[in-house]
Amino acid sequence: MKNSAMFWVGITTLLLIAITIMAAMDFPFNWVFYLTVIGQIALVLMVYKVLTENFQTDKTFEDFYEDHPIGNRMK
Repeated sequence: MKNSAMFWVGITTLLLIAITIMAAMDFPFNWVFYLTVIGQIALVLMVYKVLTENFQTDKTFEDFYEDHPIGNRMK
């Protein structure tokens, strides 16, 4: 099974949200610390996966925002 970059984005997001909740609930320091280190490694891995993913698009900077392309304005 090929893992997409969005899989890593989701895992990293959930991990860092869990760290925030654990820190707010006064979990033991070692749990929060080790999970933070794992979260930093996951963040680096996520960035690598996103930047190296084979993604092709036909959009250019002239298209501006995808939901409101400049080229489609009233003429």
